[in-house]
Amino acid sequence: MAFGYNGKILRVDLSTRKISVEEPEEKVYRRYLGGGTLSLYYLLRELKPHSDPLGPENILIFCTSVMSGLTAPGFNKYTAAAKSPLTSGFGESEAGGWWGPELKSAGFDAIIIKGKASSPVYLWVHDDQAEIRDASHLWGKMTAEVQESLRKELGDNRIRIAQIGPAGENLVRYACILNELKHVNGRAGLGAVMGSKKLRAIAVRGKKNIEVFNRESALGIVKQLRESYVDDPSGLGQLGTARVAPILSAGGMLPTKNFITGFFEKAEDIGGKRMKETILTGRGTCHGCFIRCKREVKAEKPYEVDPIYGGPEYETVAAIGSLLEIGNLEAIAKGNELCGKYGIDTISFGTTLAFAMESYEKGILTSKDTDGLDLKFGNHEAMLECIERVARREGFGDLLAEGPEMAAKKIGKGAEKFALHIKGQPLPMHEPRGKKSLALAYAVSPTGADHLENPHDPFFEKEAGLIDIHPLGILDPLPSLDFSTHKVRMFVYLQQYYNWLNSIGMCIFTAKPFGPFPITKIVEYSRAITGWDTSLWEMLKVGERFANMARVFNLREGLGEKDDRLPERLHQPLEGGVLKGERIDPEEFAQAREMYYGMMGWDPQSGVPSKYKLEELDIGWIVPQLSRT
Repeated sequence: MAFGYNGKILRVDLSTRKISVEEPEEKVYRRYLGGGTLSLYYLLRELKPHSDPLGPENILIFCTSVMSGLTAPGFNKYTAAAKSPLTSGFGESEAGGWWGPELKSAGFDAIIIKGKASSPVYLWVHDDQAEIRDASHLWGKMTAEVQESLRKELGDNRIRIAQIGPAGENLVRYACILNELKHVNGRAGLGAVMGSKKLRAIAVRGKKNIEVFNRESALGIVKQLRESYVDDPSGLGQLGTARVAPILSAGGMLPTKNFITGFFEKAEDIGGKRMKETILTGRGTCHGCFIRCKREVKAEKPYEVDPIYGGPEYETVAAIGSLLEIGNLEAIAKGNELCGKYGIDTISFGTTLAFAMESYEKGILTSKDTDGLDLKFGNHEAMLECIERVARREGFGDLLAEGPEMAAKKIGKGAEKFALHIKGQPLPMHEPRGKKSLALAYAVSPTGADHLENPHDPFFEKEAGLIDIHPLGILDPLPSLDFSTHKVRMFVYLQQYYNWLNSIGMCIFTAKPFGPFPITKIVEYSRAITGWDTSLWEMLKVGERFANMARVFNLREGLGEKDDRLPERLHQPLEGGVLKGERIDPEEFAQAREMYYGMMGWDPQSGVPSKYKLEELDIGWIVPQLSRT
């Protein structure tokens, strides 16, 4: 009997309109757990190499885990995965909220979607059943209108809806997928993949209770966490993730003016404290979580903002705030709302616009190129107008909709050096020149620049910060600016830990070192849920398995050592802030990357996993795919 999961995966072929159910063996679940790792299991087996990311042959997967959707805080995430239209490599993104738990209550652990519908459709999943329904009446509408229409059409206001917006329909390469209008699979352009399949939404509703091996033990662990949790010790619940904007600026690490400097003079104006004092109306949360870090904001004229779209998180206030030198919080909140309406990843949009603004400042772009828009840094009106034009692929917005890498190539004239991306994925809002392990994390991430590969360096500068990760064998504190072999070792171990959290659908804000859930307690909880006599060692092997499977996926798609590089800007000194002059030394970076490859059991020069490592991880079945690289 399956505990913690359903043992059923829904398969949908939109081209043939065929729906079927697969029941994998228990060992498949135990070996891959869920999330990105289980998604890779299917992508490597079933997706033909070099498929067009926006063609019908691409496979889009929505995947929960053996533990997600239960009572513990943080176990609510699901993964969306496919070949990315931004990187042409492995693309995945996680989202919280209620959609993942509802899918499990509806009887399924994952949905594998193939093909392309001949006209717009949506998928209706409920109580072990699924239907493909016409969505022509939904196409072109804003996300809130679609959510309201589907709940009315299906007669249930508790239906959870994952959907794209007009940006996904128009194949904006960084279009996102949203559930409940504010929980977002933001990165990798997966909204464009969904749009290419003419799939507007997936509505789910279920009433099934997931069986648990030892419910008393599981509930006891959750009770301990709730009783020991000191409400908001870090300010996360009260002030949200945006609370760190002024802190990072004071430390010289707030990405500002397209990563030219790490200090923004208006950082206080866009931070979580100012948000709470002005436009915050409520604190949202996700299924089972008591931290309540989500923002709900409302603003009046000139920028009316509806709290139904939540509110800007840190990544957003930095990406369409400090990165663009915009210090108007209400305009940022409006930009966040527009991105929610249209289904646009705020990080990728902000980084793309910052590239355009710097190109405009340097004279590479002129007002003639931008359809008359004045793209000077700090122009929040231009930022808001660009969101609309990108979503519609209108005029200059059509170029920006391609993302910084492709847009820079089309512009030429040296614009490429202002396009800050890795493997095509725009940089997130954390400064590697102040947190050196991020330089490695960004470069070697299989999805391109990703700030969720590991906890960030400042956590581990003092002995007190290391206590939470002692079970991983990390015992010595290291300065944030350290880039030695010791920092590489720390990153290798923490990366596998975060890969494991991804695989079980756990939010990083609830697991140590960010949140209240100790590492060994997660393992204990895993035993209570699944009934498996598992261990931290076995769980971390799943994280290592993910890293190797993703590496092989990218290698067969033509991404390898040559793509594990940083934008030239990160090798240049910061021009402002307390870290002025700090940079990533190219030789130190090359040595760290070589050390990382070696520690992973990969060829130190090429970064290709050895067949021995793949066999040791019990994924020898992917060894033949290395011959396709």
